[in-house]
Parts: sequence; structure tokens; C-alpha cells
Amino acid sequence: MTVQEEKSYKELEILLERYPVLKAVQEEVWKAFLCMRDSYERGGKLLLCGNGGSAADSDHIVGELMKAFCAKRKIKPELQSRLQALYGEEAEYFTKHLEQGLPAISFSSQTALHTAFSNDQDEALFYAQCLLGYGKKEDVLLGISTSGNAKNVGYALKLAKAMGVKSILLTGKDGGAGKDLADLSIIVPSGETYQIQELHLPIYHCLCLMLEQYFFG
Repeated sequence: MTVQEEKSYKELEILLERYPVLKAVQEEVWKAFLCMRDSYERGGKLLLCGNGGSAADSDHIVGELMKAFCAKRKIKPELQSRLQALYGEEAEYFTKHLEQGLPAISFSSQTALHTAFSNDQDEALFYAQCLLGYGKKEDVLLGISTSGNAKNVGYALKLAKAMGVKSILLTGKDGGAGKDLADLSIIVPSGETYQIQELHLPIYHCLCLMLEQYFFG
């Protein structure tokens, strides 16, 4: 394990100390981190979709990845130099306030596209439509469904397989139909919807921290 990976794994250990119940998915969380890490190193991005309250979780994750979470994220030196060459003293404003991001897109935030597509086509395919437009083989799709049976998430997982896009499902109960569609499933040990959602949040916070530690720590 590299020094960077050790820093990331420490975040996972902290998660398990705080939420011992999540030891049941320790291996899956680590694999999810490695999958996302590899995607970013290939120049990919994280694409997210969720059903109901999990749609809000998708937006939440983007907020943690696209800006600083718990670590400083200065913009790259080559960009700083380019800004300095172009704008002189004004460049300091950019370098002082901008933070390096890890690219992530939540399909649930595409309001205008959602209404336009749903007016003409089957709304259950909306997330699949987003994946078709945004997805590249270097990317990772993270679907969130407490039961694993959300049709909109399921269709996106199916399309991801056809497109060669790696997919992760964050779910609960028995994993539902989605567990057989995703490349990796994180099935938290609960059968109650609100409790599943309560366990999802520390997991995705941990994944965001692990990625931040790896790339910026």
C-alpha cells in the first residue's frame, strides 16, 4: 500500500470506529474508493443518480468533491502561472479563492433536461439518457437506491454495462435487482429505508474524504 493509500485507508478505519455496523461493508467501501480513484487517474469523472431522498444524496456528494471538503486544494501551479501571465496582479484573486475539484455530475440536478426528456419519453429512462450524454469509459456511475429496485437507477446501471462504464450501487436490504446489475454493490446492513439512508451518508462522506486525502492530502 502506498503512502497515499494508507492515508485514505485511515479515513476508512475512522469510519468503522464511529460506525461499527459498517464493518460488514468494509471491503466494498475500499473497492469503491479504488474504483473511483482509478477513474480520476484516467481522467474520468463520477456520475451520480439516486431515487427520492437518494437524489439529494447525489447532489450532496457533488458538493463535497467539486470543492475543498476537509483539505486545502490549491489550483495547479501551471494554471497559476498561466493566470499570472494573462492577468498579472488580478491572478491572485483566482488563486486565493478557487479550489481544485474532483469532477462529478449529479443527474438529479439536470432540471431543464429532465422536464424536456420526460415530456417526450419514458421518464424512467432519464438517468440512462444522462449517462448516454455524459458517460465515457473512463467514468464511474454511482447509483443510490435504498431498495436497489428503483427503475430509473436500474436502467442507468444496465446502460452502463452496455457502454463499458464501471458502476457502483449504494443500497440496503438485500440489494434488490440492482445488485446483479452493478459491478460493485455496497449493501448496508439494514432493512428500514430511513436507517439505510442514515448509513449511506457516513459511507459517501468517507469516500469523499478518502479521495481528497489521496489526491490532495
